[in-house]
Amino acid sequence: MVPIFPPVELRIADLSCTLGSNRVLHKLTLPSLQGSQLVALLGRNGSGKSTLLRSIAGLAPAHAETVALNDLDLLPLAPQVRAEKVRYLPQSLPEFVHLTVIEAILVALKARGPIGTPIAMQKVEAILEDLDISRLGSCYLDELSGGQRQLVGLAQALVHEPTVLLLDEPLASLDLNYQHHVMQMLVELARTRGLLIVIVLHDLNIALRYANLALLLHKGALLASGEPLAVITPAHLAEAFLIQARVERCSLGHANVFVDDLIHL
Repeated sequence: MVPIFPPVELRIADLSCTLGSNRVLHKLTLPSLQGSQLVALLGRNGSGKSTLLRSIAGLAPAHAETVALNDLDLLPLAPQVRAEKVRYLPQSLPEFVHLTVIEAILVALKARGPIGTPIAMQKVEAILEDLDISRLGSCYLDELSGGQRQLVGLAQALVHEPTVLLLDEPLASLDLNYQHHVMQMLVELARTRGLLIVIVLHDLNIALRYANLALLLHKGALLASGEPLAVITPAHLAEAFLIQARVERCSLGHANVFVDDLIHL
């Protein structure tokens, strides 16, 4: 049987955010984002990607006409209340936390109920297995590499069983094998749980390979949205990234970006 999930729709309209004297996002409206999708959020450094995720999570001082999940208006909700439905994972996690990996995930799970039960441990063990980090269960966080801590942070986010998962560069500290392992796992989670995942990516080839939808930000505005091949085009790459590039398929049929030169203004 094909699993049936409650509908998930995230709507963002006329969202603006100013940090200090810097207007990062200005009246940004996104297409409707649906459950069971992995959405790649693309753009150069400073284009507003992280600020957009933090604004959706209620962690940045944003103003908007609409930030809604299905019929739930997220705007008046405090960040900790939003986090019950919309979970945000930042680029970097605290380094000096002397808890084991299992203890850290159980602490994250505590908000959802008792943690000293067999069911709680089964949830933790299942997530560690999904992420292929079961061997790290008894290791201390402050002894792990940055990439390993990032995977633990992802486990802490997933244990909450959110409706929307916002991931800010979760692949940055991972080696090539783990990048693809995590992306395959995220695609499967979106599909099997009806989860909406919005993920900041710098690797355009990863976006082309795994994303259902791509959003390209440029100077705090939405330059393009749609299927990745319709967004990651030579014209958009030239405008957003200042590169001369081609998108071609390899012998296995995967689309890849090839950079020919920089555009010097």
